[in-house]
Amino acid sequence: MKRIFIGFLIVSFCLSIIGCGSSPSPNSNTTAAEKVCDPISDTPTEAYKRLFAAVKEKSPEKIKGEMSTRTQEFAESIAARQKSPIEKVYVNAFTATTFAPTLPEMRDERTKGCWGALEVRNDKDGRWEDLPFINEGGFWKFAMGEMFGGSYKSPGKGMDEKEKEAANVARGNAPPVNMMGNMNVNGAANVNTKVPKYDGPQVEPLPKKK
Repeated sequence: MKRIFIGFLIVSFCLSIIGCGSSPSPNSNTTAAEKVCDPISDTPTEAYKRLFAAVKEKSPEKIKGEMSTRTQEFAESIAARQKSPIEKVYVNAFTATTFAPTLPEMRDERTKGCWGALEVRNDKDGRWEDLPFINEGGFWKFAMGEMFGGSYKSPGKGMDEKEKEAANVARGNAPPVNMMGNMNVNGAANVNTKVPKYDGPQVEPLPKKK
């Protein structure tokens, strides 16, 4: 009995040491560090040009190469959920701007830290799309996966949004409230971007048979 009691004390002592060693210091910083990226010579504008060219070449591998890692995972999840070939998911690179027969108009490139954005004209719908990018592996990559996952951080309002707000003010109306401004689709906060609705890859209609 005495040996059992001594053994119990030893185990309790060891557990107390382990518990104390694993507890965080009162002054420790538990906040996740901000992602830091090295400056690169590439730009979101050049990244979009490569993406557009890959779509026109109908090359899924080249399109995939212009996507961020999370966007590739996003594409794979869509393919699995829809039971579709991955090539079909990549067909228009998640943006209707690639339906244009020639390189569409681009403007208002912005970058901040690891994040970038570029407004590209969507001639199909007659509007501007503010496309997301991330500095990854020494290049700017299309960051649709980050946007839908809630980790994308906008480098600032785009020109189109500013123009619409200015027009509202000129008419005497208050600027529209960005309901998605601080919402993460996974429940986290501080994601300064609107999350678009995605209903699957948009496919150009086939030409009518003569």
